[in-house]
Amino acid sequence: MKKLLLLTLSITLFGSSFAQKKGIINNSESPNVKFKSIDIGDCTWTEGFWADKFKVCEETMVPYMGELLCGDIGHALNNFKIAAGLKEGDHKGMKWHDGDFYKWMEAEMYVYAQNKDKKILADLDQYIEIIGKAQQPDGYLQTQVTIPGRERYGNRQYHEMYNSGHLYTSACIHNRITGKTNFLDIAIKHANNLYDTFMVDNLSDNLKRFGFNQTQIMGLVELYRTTKDEKYLKLAELFINLRGESKVQPSEVANYKFIGDMVQERTPLREEKSAEGHAVLALYFYAGAADVAAETGEKALVEALDRLWDNVVEKKMYITGACGQTHHGVSSHVDMVHEGFINEYMMPNLTAYNETCANICNSMFSYRMLGIHGESKYADIMELVLFNSALSGISIEGKDYFYANPLRVCNHAHDNPDAATEFDQRIPYVKCFCCPPNLVRTIAKVSGWAYSLTDNGVAVNLYGGNKLTTNLLDGSDIQLSQVTKYPWEGTVKITVDKCKKDAFQLRLRIPDWANGSKIFVNGKDAGVNVKAGTYALVDRKWKKGDVISLDMPMEAKLMEGNPLIEEVRNQVAVKRGPVVYCAESTDLPKETGILDVFLPYKSKLKAEYKPNFLGGVSTISADVKLRKVDENEMYSEVKNVEWETYKTQFVPYFAWSNRGQSEMTVWMPILWE
Repeated sequence: MKKLLLLTLSITLFGSSFAQKKGIINNSESPNVKFKSIDIGDCTWTEGFWADKFKVCEETMVPYMGELLCGDIGHALNNFKIAAGLKEGDHKGMKWHDGDFYKWMEAEMYVYAQNKDKKILADLDQYIEIIGKAQQPDGYLQTQVTIPGRERYGNRQYHEMYNSGHLYTSACIHNRITGKTNFLDIAIKHANNLYDTFMVDNLSDNLKRFGFNQTQIMGLVELYRTTKDEKYLKLAELFINLRGESKVQPSEVANYKFIGDMVQERTPLREEKSAEGHAVLALYFYAGAADVAAETGEKALVEALDRLWDNVVEKKMYITGACGQTHHGVSSHVDMVHEGFINEYMMPNLTAYNETCANICNSMFSYRMLGIHGESKYADIMELVLFNSALSGISIEGKDYFYANPLRVCNHAHDNPDAATEFDQRIPYVKCFCCPPNLVRTIAKVSGWAYSLTDNGVAVNLYGGNKLTTNLLDGSDIQLSQVTKYPWEGTVKITVDKCKKDAFQLRLRIPDWANGSKIFVNGKDAGVNVKAGTYALVDRKWKKGDVISLDMPMEAKLMEGNPLIEEVRNQVAVKRGPVVYCAESTDLPKETGILDVFLPYKSKLKAEYKPNFLGGVSTISADVKLRKVDENEMYSEVKNVEWETYKTQFVPYFAWSNRGQSEMTVWMPILWE
């Protein structure tokens, strides 16, 4: 107890000095990363795509979500009030609803980091005070357990670890942005209770298998990075080591949702060769393990993460960057899985699940692998997710949400009023509310992913109009400003506004689709190797006013899948730059179904930017062939085929279903003649 009091006192007095850097993922002092984080707020969007999205996030997404979660619809704040004795009532919402509230608080903090709105800070202090009163004297804090009086850690379906992880992360971010320790104190007290519960000799079999929804690993590592207390890192590593050490019992088979591959417990992580089970659980787990590896440098852990990343991206990921092929299915060990990965190259479109959280987790995992390896392929996946399967989870207006993100919707196949997660139009509140705040906090923080610090310079990971003001790792000041209409145009101009006199490096990511890209410095060829799928390195003495220009060809392309993906054989998708497109029945003749659309190989694809359409997007027009398909028969004889030529437009996948109810498809049968 004395040690705990001293630690708490030191945090209160010196909390703002715990971390010299304040990155979203604060790996600035992690010994085993090549790309290190910039501070929160060092990069701000100034114009263009992400500036527009951040504005909607600031003005609509975050405030609207706050109304939901702090009111009776979402009931999340009410849960804390009830647990604190400030309100009477029952717990409402899913068992992981505390974590959803913490994620929304995190989004608020990222907005505050840029606009410095004092009301946001005052509101957060009120929420933190309530949360503190809901916390038990020994640090335990879970409203779904304490309100009904359930047994602590008695049932892993109550998602206590998930809530814990988001608490730790949110509290660390609050401390980094505000310098305050009121939220961090709660997290530390909670984490100490978790440590005392799990870091013991003769841990029970129940607790050994408990931490299946693994956000606590990421949260504990961030707590370690914030406080420098190694016990949090050791606890994070313990949760990795425990997975796969206990055997599934035959008596548990009936409760299939939370055993075996479903929760990544068939095989220890370091021995795993393929991504298995619930996609969100798996990718959170991998992301947390990558955080641990960034600190420990353990070779076996990194090698396992390399295998798993390759397996996800090369054999189980959709063209949109989405993950989790099915709502219900089986793993390679024939364990029942839910919202999860299934066999390699098995990629259904109509029934694709692709939970928004899973897609976001894919980018989170890739961002951490980018730090470890410094290779552009990880940033390529981050960007692919952000422009496609992440943003599809929220409406252009910022108030309606998708939970599942299939690549084809026809005949309103998901129009089930009883479905909690699958529907054909975005809805204003999802009962299972994990995805909306996850997406909103991602949009709010993505400027922190745009750049990384390298040994002697800066890496440009994501493109968008922005201003960077930061320090290189040697402490020298640097200011860059970026001007671009990306992703609608492929020209990017970066101006050096301030820098040191000595030479340093700028690394520009050349996306894997950007063959033929060119780099110029002050109008002259930079004379460097520019290869798609790598970072181009420009190493020189820079001076104020220098302009580096990147020109990426941005033509629309027809994409095809691996021949082993039977669901897309003889079909194509349209992709331009990082953006995947889709056909929507809104843009077809009346009574035409989405399955009637065929795309000729020789059809000319023409891109056009429309500033007043769907928030400002580039559409792609093309001639398609329409053929009426008889949907009444399971099989029918092929007869004379009559084609109708029709000029239509394809819209970005993320922007579909913003014009009323419609059908949609990413993949279309191709006509080769």
